[in-house]
Amino acid sequence: MNKLTLTFDNGPSIEATPSVLDVLDQRGLHAWFCVIGKSLATPEAHQLVTEMISRGHRIVNHSLTHRTPLGDDPSDQHAQREIVEMHSLMDDTLGDWGDRWFRPFGRGGELGPHLFSDASLATLTELSYSVLLWNSVPRDWEDPLGWVETALADVITQDHTVLVLHDLPTGAMNRLPEFLDKVDQLGVEITNDVPDECVLMRSGEETLALRTALIELPTSSN
Repeated sequence: MNKLTLTFDNGPSIEATPSVLDVLDQRGLHAWFCVIGKSLATPEAHQLVTEMISRGHRIVNHSLTHRTPLGDDPSDQHAQREIVEMHSLMDDTLGDWGDRWFRPFGRGGELGPHLFSDASLATLTELSYSVLLWNSVPRDWEDPLGWVETALADVITQDHTVLVLHDLPTGAMNRLPEFLDKVDQLGVEITNDVPDECVLMRSGEETLALRTALIELPTSSN
C-alpha cells in the first residue's frame, strides 16, 4: 500500500489555515505544519499554531525569513538568524511545540547543496534538531487548480510521498477535500510518519540521506 504524508509550508494564514484544519479534522488526519517567522507576527497566528498542536499536528521550524537558502549564505550569522532566532520565537510564543523539527528553504522544491551550509548543520546539531525534507512539490502556489493532478501522479508512483502544500490564501486549498477524497479512493494510507529518505537528521545526528540529498539528488521535477 502506498503512503502519503501531508505537509503545509509557510503558514499559518488567517485566511486559509482554519479551513485546512477543519478538513483534516473531518477526516481524522494529522499533518506537519512548517511555519515561518513572518507568519507568527500576530496573536491570531499564534492561536492558530496553538490550535494545530492541540489537534495533534506536528509543528516545524521553517526559518525566520524564508528568503535565502542556508547554503547560499554560509555565514554563521545567517544560520543563527534563520534557525536560532526562529527557534527562540517559537519557544517564546508557543511554549512547548513538540519535538524539534526543521525544514530548509528549497527555492520552490529544489534539492541540492544550497539547502544547508556547514554552519547551519552545526547549529541544527547543537540544538538537536531533526530535519524534514520532501519528495513531491506540486507547486500549488503557482497552479492552484492543477496541483491535484500533479500530486496524485506522485502519490501513485512513489511508495511513500511526502507532499509539500501551502496553507496560504492562493485558492489552492479549496481543492484539498477533493484531493483527499481521490487519495482515499486509490487506497493510499495517509500517515504522519516520514520515510527515512526524507529525514536528513534525527535529533542532531546526521542520517544516511543527508549527504545524498545535498550532493547527489537532482532538482525536483515538480
